[in-house]
Amino acid sequence: MTLPEIDMDDPLGPLLRQMDLRDPYSVYARLRAREPIFYYEPLQSWMLTRHADCTAVLRDSARFGADWRRVGEQVPPQAVSVQTLDPPEHTAIRRLLMEATRLVDTPAAARLVAGRTRALLGRLAERDRFDFVGEVAEPLAAGTITDLLGVPELDLAWFVPVANRIADGMDAGLWPELGPPAMGARAELAAYTGTWLTDPPDAGVIAHVARHADDAGVDRTVVANSLRVLLHAGFESASRLLGLAVAVLLAEPGRAESFRHAEPDAAVDELVRLSSPVQATARACVTDSRFGEVRIRAGEAVTLLLGAANRDPERFPDPNAWRPDRRPNPHLGFGRGAHSCLGSPFATLQARILSTVLTTEYPHARLLAEPAYRRNLTLRGLDRLEIALR
Repeated sequence: MTLPEIDMDDPLGPLLRQMDLRDPYSVYARLRAREPIFYYEPLQSWMLTRHADCTAVLRDSARFGADWRRVGEQVPPQAVSVQTLDPPEHTAIRRLLMEATRLVDTPAAARLVAGRTRALLGRLAERDRFDFVGEVAEPLAAGTITDLLGVPELDLAWFVPVANRIADGMDAGLWPELGPPAMGARAELAAYTGTWLTDPPDAGVIAHVARHADDAGVDRTVVANSLRVLLHAGFESASRLLGLAVAVLLAEPGRAESFRHAEPDAAVDELVRLSSPVQATARACVTDSRFGEVRIRAGEAVTLLLGAANRDPERFPDPNAWRPDRRPNPHLGFGRGAHSCLGSPFATLQARILSTVLTTEYPHARLLAEPAYRRNLTLRGLDRLEIALR
């Protein structure tokens, strides 16, 4: 296939226009074919588009760090968390959080998710149209993460805008005006979660973390920051995946039926690969490194375009096709290596249950309008998804 030319003086220009957020993948394909590793001056970062290169960086925290202090950057104490530390500091807090999540009764969690899913869809079944994002994806994701953490249900009218401002701030390198609102939102969320360690619930992830934090030898500020991150990331990863997954399933006739007949875990992996809610992540190059003819120096930033990696034809035959039985499927939708997403099992649990209920109990579900995408290049997601179930 012949790809249109791309202007390497402005390689990401098409993605910065709202209309092109619907399909970043055609831009990624042109970049990968023309210059798979390139330096993007507005972000002062190397951009990687190939699956093999992105995987290599994610697996090598010795050479490519999430902790920017290793290259001399100043990181405020409130920003130091499981997301921004590297081994060996990262190991203790990640182990503590993983121990807590492994104690979750997964069958019980699945029953709660299924019950909430059926209740949400059942209330909407007779409506002529509704916004799937606001009326299903967000309340389902929020209810699931608070159940797991062991805290009361969130006031979505307050929480969703706060979460969105934090997520939008991840694009502050492109749109600097998004930075201050994101900082304010993080402070607002920190105030909400601030008592979780000192006055923890009786059960759930937070209860375990609070009981064992001191024994784990983790600074309590890092623990508190990480719990805030867990709430936000647990909501964002699930809510965005749910909206995008339903958009994928309803985009073409036959997809919902093919999901119904597929092995659920394989089909959900394919939904994650095609949806790629996390489109990009960044690392600091700690030691001089080389990718083929490209030399990346210590101290330089590296941005991994995970959405591009998940459509790399060198790794995924027919990469733009929906193949619910695709195996193997080494997508990078939840990262890889030391910083792979802690909440991915619960995000995929929700996606599997929701997709199963939708495709089996509402076989006539359909899109009523083009999905409306958020103006966010780091976390891909929808503002609205108008559908009907009957």
